[in-house]
Amino acid sequence: MEKKLKRRESMSTTAAESPPAKRRRTVTGNENSALIEGLPDHITEICLSLVHRPSLLSAVCTRWRRLLYSPEFPSFPSLYALFVDSTSDPGRVNPSVRFMCFNPVSSKWYPLPPPPPDPPLHRILYRHPSFISFNLPIQCVSAAGKLILIAGSNQQLSPAISHPLIFDPISSSWSSGPRIGSPRRWCATGACDGAIYIASGISSQFSSTVAKSVEKLDLTEQNRNNHRFNWEKLRDMRDLRFSREAIDAVGYRRKLLMVNVKGDAVKEGAIYDVVKDDWEPMPEEMLVGWRGPVAAMEEEILYSVDERRGTVRKYDDEKREWREVVVVEGGEEMLKGATQVTADSGKLCVVTGDGKIVVVDVAAEPAKIWNVEIPDGLEPVSVHVLPRMSQPDFC
Repeated sequence: MEKKLKRRESMSTTAAESPPAKRRRTVTGNENSALIEGLPDHITEICLSLVHRPSLLSAVCTRWRRLLYSPEFPSFPSLYALFVDSTSDPGRVNPSVRFMCFNPVSSKWYPLPPPPPDPPLHRILYRHPSFISFNLPIQCVSAAGKLILIAGSNQQLSPAISHPLIFDPISSSWSSGPRIGSPRRWCATGACDGAIYIASGISSQFSSTVAKSVEKLDLTEQNRNNHRFNWEKLRDMRDLRFSREAIDAVGYRRKLLMVNVKGDAVKEGAIYDVVKDDWEPMPEEMLVGWRGPVAAMEEEILYSVDERRGTVRKYDDEKREWREVVVVEGGEEMLKGATQVTADSGKLCVVTGDGKIVVVDVAAEPAKIWNVEIPDGLEPVSVHVLPRMSQPDFC
């Protein structure tokens, strides 16, 4: 009897020291184990979604890393860019167009899936022998969490896009939008409240009708599921002065702000009220700050980047004045030649004329600035901030 008791006591001690096989698999990272031992996965996902730095979750284990890119997990912001091939001969060959996404967790660029074949991207013109020192605009906007290619020129210098190409990061897929009422190029494009707008511009030939016309496409889910998902014609612009070149229409507090020319030329500004469907002139105190590309953070706070001096300014709507944002020493030099800017999550992402992408953290004092390394042989045209792609292959 004494021997049996000792044997049972020995077995009990061994069991306490050695976890059961199922528990051992949890420790070694079995794919069927819980994300956090002792918690249901749906509770764990809620807890992990509160961590604001995805790189911290990615560093823990493969399962958490895969969770970051699953459709069920809240997406984090990523940088999307339209690139052209910078290695082609600018005098003879039109560079190819590419879309890529920068993953902030891995600090790597990934190509987007191929878009639909119509329109063919290789027919969209960026350089032309007749315009040696001038790049033809390729216009993209972002709205409702999607990236939209909306305007460009073809070899005949006619509109290359008759219906927009829409990329959805959550499904990692492209779709074709409804046909634009009047396809155009060198126009004003922008977004506000989940809708995209296209205004003025030139069709195959100059037309005063097209140069004053405005169209809207609502990309919100409620409207996309409606059988009436189509372009809507809006109130015409008051004059033809916005058809000179491609310009950004900046969504700001349920209005679209646009200025008719870039650089130091004499400018004219216009404001479209998306609620009232009406136009009004831009106040002089707002127009004076348009010395380079402008973007609105969450469509609430205006920022401008002076393309000549590299200074960053923020618009005070109450006092109706632009205030300079203090940046780290040498920051203005990095921002000189700014051609395009987007604003999101307390940061400005700026494309410069020398082919760089610069990030400005305007939430910091002074604002921090750094370069994003771009893929070899590519030149950025525009950048956009959207949700990360749902693609476990990133792991």
